Amino acid sequence: METAPTSMRRRETIADLHVVDADVHIHEDPAALAEYALPPWDVALREIAKVEERYLDLPGMTPRAEFRVPFPGGSNRRQIVESAGELRASLDDLSVSKAVLFPDHLLYLAMVRDPDFAVALARAYNEWLRERWLLEEPTLKGALVIPPQGPEAGAADIRRHADHREFVCVYLPASGVRPLYGHRQYDVVYEAASEVGLPIALHSVEAVFPVFPFELNEFRTTFGTHAVAHPFSMIANMVSMLETGVPARFPDLRIAFMEAGCGWIPFVLHRLDKEYIERRREVPLLQERPSHYVKRFFYGTQPVEEPERLGDIVKLYELFDGENQAMFASDWPHHDFDHPSYFFGLPFTPEARRKIMGENAIRFFGPEVA
Repeated sequence: METAPTSMRRRETIADLHVVDADVHIHEDPAALAEYALPPWDVALREIAKVEERYLDLPGMTPRAEFRVPFPGGSNRRQIVESAGELRASLDDLSVSKAVLFPDHLLYLAMVRDPDFAVALARAYNEWLRERWLLEEPTLKGALVIPPQGPEAGAADIRRHADHREFVCVYLPASGVRPLYGHRQYDVVYEAASEVGLPIALHSVEAVFPVFPFELNEFRTTFGTHAVAHPFSMIANMVSMLETGVPARFPDLRIAFMEAGCGWIPFVLHRLDKEYIERRREVPLLQERPSHYVKRFFYGTQPVEEPERLGDIVKLYELFDGENQAMFASDWPHHDFDHPSYFFGLPFTPEARRKIMGENAIRFFGPEVA
């Protein structure tokens, strides 16, 4: 059978693809979380709900200090979706088939000072997320929040939700976390995630906090801190996980790094290989070069780089096998989200585009997002 000439074939559009958005945010209301929290934390959440909220700035839940000048479009800009139905309608407009949900306030969970409150917040959020969002709309999937202040409690929550396939990954808050995620105290989380077959996703957020690498108080602007906070966080945690052999000790555990873009990955990949050649004795658990593991990790695309020559993005992704390891992520509905149509229009091959827009996410999260 003769095929139609290339000039006569219909061009593939984003509507032809199964688009999985690996990073969509919902806004947790402390009063709603209070209904799922154990005493006395339900009382605390109801008190927090009385405080006037700014964007990702709420005492007790988002413990941040903000001293910068609030210019339009900056950190105080709010855009909130309040229900599963409303979110589904907005994702339809974006041509998104399935979406994985991350929180807003609990992006700062690692910075909550009271460890018992952090554990209570995570547990209440997971219950609220499942009942109010995931069961309401099956195309929305959840990231199970783990409190780094209580790894054992987080591991117990992973096992408690093991049969709830509405959750497709374990979310590790990376902003302000101490110690970094290579520390052995988190092994219980990695063991539980491996046991139930859930991947883990590190997700950061811009912050100034007296913990490495968030000691960014020398910057005066969001321009400065936002540019480096996310990639610095991912670099620090990746190096920490590699130096203690996390991917070697948990070979079946899939690991992703979200909301830091991808421009930093080739630097880390090559830098660590250089260090490995000279200092291999220090990392005996790594039987391969670090680049071997870095190219097995998965990465969210947001915020996608925007070079003057768009073809440079394709070259960038080639350096870390991004065609097979990058997952489209929009960061919707935050004001600086990446529109799926923009990424679809980048000069990737049709095959690479299909992988990044959906197929890689299915490999990472599992068949629940197919």
